[in-house]
Amino acid sequence: MKLNICLIPGDGIGPEVMVQAVAVLEKTAQVFGFDLATTTALLGGAAIDATGGPLPQATIDACKVSDAVLLGAVGGPKWDNLEKSIRPERGLLGIRKALGLFANLRPATLFEELQHACLLRADIAAQGIDVLIVRELTGGAYFGEPKGEEVRGGERVAFNNMIYAEHEIERIARVGFEAAQRRGKRLCSVDKANVLDVSQLWREVVIRVSRDYPDVELSHMYVDNAAMQLVRAPSQFDVIVTENLFGDILSDEASVITGSIGMLPSASLGASGPGLYEPIHGSAPDIAGKDLANPLATILSVAMMLRHSLNMPEAAQAIENAVKGVLKAGYRTGDIMQDGATRVGCKEMGRLVAERIAK
Repeated sequence: MKLNICLIPGDGIGPEVMVQAVAVLEKTAQVFGFDLATTTALLGGAAIDATGGPLPQATIDACKVSDAVLLGAVGGPKWDNLEKSIRPERGLLGIRKALGLFANLRPATLFEELQHACLLRADIAAQGIDVLIVRELTGGAYFGEPKGEEVRGGERVAFNNMIYAEHEIERIARVGFEAAQRRGKRLCSVDKANVLDVSQLWREVVIRVSRDYPDVELSHMYVDNAAMQLVRAPSQFDVIVTENLFGDILSDEASVITGSIGMLPSASLGASGPGLYEPIHGSAPDIAGKDLANPLATILSVAMMLRHSLNMPEAAQAIENAVKGVLKAGYRTGDIMQDGATRVGCKEMGRLVAERIAK
């Protein structure tokens, strides 16, 4: 078996965390006996510097012929003053669109060894946090038409439309149900059906789809209550499925309560073709090149890639076990440092994980 992975190091700390993730992937390939081929492509600020635009056609082409795409990070203050249409983040939106990626999977997991870093009360953290948020990625208020700005009654008015078609709701609901089947078999659909017509349709479609998944327990929650429950009792959640705007907010909330965004991976998936895997942290240009970055989120993104796109759950579990082993042994990068732990840099953390990969 040969896997073809497109690597997009990107900007800031992206290239250095990518090196460590690839080293772990290569060690996993050795242990599990599969061949690995990689290509490297440009996106974001690095692409702007090299080609004048954030998403070269060559990158799109390389991604489309790959089995999966691994991304480091995009953006930085160097490019903040560019025209909005060519800023680095436009490259990320563009590659999602080019690959038809409509489902974002973002786990928020509190490792037992990092309970000290959790921002919640100790008794809440002790109950554990293991939530997967499934966010619809291509619809809702971010993409609804018409949108824009105009003058009404002598003043400027801006507007965005939250719009969803039944098929868009159905396909993200199925991603949520199937994810729940692989986990704790509980799915919470988050909406605002008491106020929004679009949420009423959302709820109706999710209920209809649920009939195809009788083994999954479905519940519903208004988004304001969901935001409260994530900090009050996050252990009650298994999988959350929700629309674009709500998912953007809730997934950021869920990630920060675990204590460090340097630990959390994500996946963006479509109906077919390669998925895009990336850590949720930014490019952190202030620490780029200083061997200070935490590579674990990118390494765990490799595990998600093996599980969701490449159907290699045992290899994915081996990486996750190796990360847990390193943390249990007391090694920490600066963002997750605690008294009594051994502080290491980006390179050493990657090496420690790679050497622990085992069947």
